[in-house]
Amino acid sequence: MVDYLAFNIILDDIVFPDGQTRMGVLGGGGPQTAFGMRLWSDSVGIVASVGPDLPATVLDWFNDTGIDTSALYYSAQPTPRAWQALEEDGRRTQVWRVPLEAVREHLSHEHSLSRISPNWRGAHLGVHPLEPVQTFLNDLHTASGLLSLETFKAAERLATSQELQHLTALCDLLSLNLVEAQSMLGDLDAPTLLAALLNYGAQVVVLRLGSEGSLVAQSGSTQAVHIPAIPTQVVDTVGAGNAFCGAFLVSWDQTHDLARAAASGAAAASFLVEQVGLPTWNQLIHPEAERRMRFALDQAHLIPLSHGGIS
Repeated sequence: MVDYLAFNIILDDIVFPDGQTRMGVLGGGGPQTAFGMRLWSDSVGIVASVGPDLPATVLDWFNDTGIDTSALYYSAQPTPRAWQALEEDGRRTQVWRVPLEAVREHLSHEHSLSRISPNWRGAHLGVHPLEPVQTFLNDLHTASGLLSLETFKAAERLATSQELQHLTALCDLLSLNLVEAQSMLGDLDAPTLLAALLNYGAQVVVLRLGSEGSLVAQSGSTQAVHIPAIPTQVVDTVGAGNAFCGAFLVSWDQTHDLARAAASGAAAASFLVEQVGLPTWNQLIHPEAERRMRFALDQAHLIPLSHGGIS
């Protein structure tokens, strides 16, 4: 039995703003989320549909990191693969390199529920902000564990009250970055966005603010916790949000301490940004993750939800 579950695998062919490329980078959110979970738990699994062309190096990374792959489903369709064109201002354009029928099959989660134990403690996956996969998410949410959702893109328009209430009702934890939250709610400051999402029914909200850290709050609170980003050399930010979410979920499940969960997420994100792709697992990661988490936790402070600004 696996306690914590991450979903989806995509192979990314990355084009950087300076024209350099990096091909076949393990992505899709699931591996990055699983890495964040693995920092704080020995019982983590990846759930995904992949093709016969999945590189052996992908399985090697999961095995070396101690992440269970027994819930992988092997389809006849090619493994999801996409161009990721990155811009200097942080924008990213994704263009699929496999047929759309392959994308639909792999990302439909048709085979997911039948391949996982019903006794998991926490699961995290990315969703479209306005069109979450309702049936699958409802089935997950009625299980015994905590369900964490993360919007994987900005919304094309402002969300309606009904859409916001629907999204918050689908999960126990909701995570967005600032651009995604503003795309749904308007050009508001971080504390106001957080308060609005709680008013729409969210139980716990994580608002990720990039280099300014994160702001987290739970239902019924008039204050949010601000956790700074951990200083490190930033090479590539892709996947940092996923790692944050995975770590936050595990730590929240284990402690129900918002500050510690967000500090654990900050530590996980800091590992992701230090290279292109995923970190190599080694025996020094756990003590270093603990050190980074403590650094962030020591700087936690409260922010009133009724006022703007985090400085």
